[in-house]
Amino acid sequence: MEGIILNGYEVVKREFFQRPTLDLAADLLGCLLVKDTEEGVASGYIVETEAYMGPLDRAAHSYNNRRTKRTEVMFFEAGHVYTYVMHTHCLVNVVSGELEKPEAILIRAVEPFEGIELMYKRRGMMKETNLTSGPGKLTKALGISKEDYGRNFYEPPLFIAKGYTPDSISSGKRVGIENSGEAKEYPWRFWIADNPFRSK
Repeated sequence: MEGIILNGYEVVKREFFQRPTLDLAADLLGCLLVKDTEEGVASGYIVETEAYMGPLDRAAHSYNNRRTKRTEVMFFEAGHVYTYVMHTHCLVNVVSGELEKPEAILIRAVEPFEGIELMYKRRGMMKETNLTSGPGKLTKALGISKEDYGRNFYEPPLFIAKGYTPDSISSGKRVGIENSGEAKEYPWRFWIADNPFRSK
């Protein structure tokens, strides 16, 4: 199924994910995150990501090579789906890095593209810029769930497709990791500059 055209989207190939994690975190910006469900297709341009650099990153779930039922997929090949629940919200990550090197990239925000009415049905009526402007918001809007854990991002029903190349990318500290020592200062969050759909 790699590299196919699906529902009008050009699915990225497996090789797309085989690059250093920080490079991939920036290169995902402008790509389309797509979920095909029984209710329909919903998608959005990725506008914000956060990289988590594995065993040496105190903010990463896999810090010190922590291998649990939840983190097991982080040790898989790059391009797999890592979902988990935090405070009742499902969050979605792209597994990155080399095999047995547990790194991942959190998708923090997307700009709605297809299925906007479906997103409103799932999230309720609000300003469009609030629909998907956070990691828990976007998964609910797109219909991404814990059941997507262990899939890969180059095959349906949850996949990443080619989009556009942003004119300008910004980077800064990650969000919500105050108890991670010096790791909270690492500039491993990336976003499309001036995009109104990124998290606040």
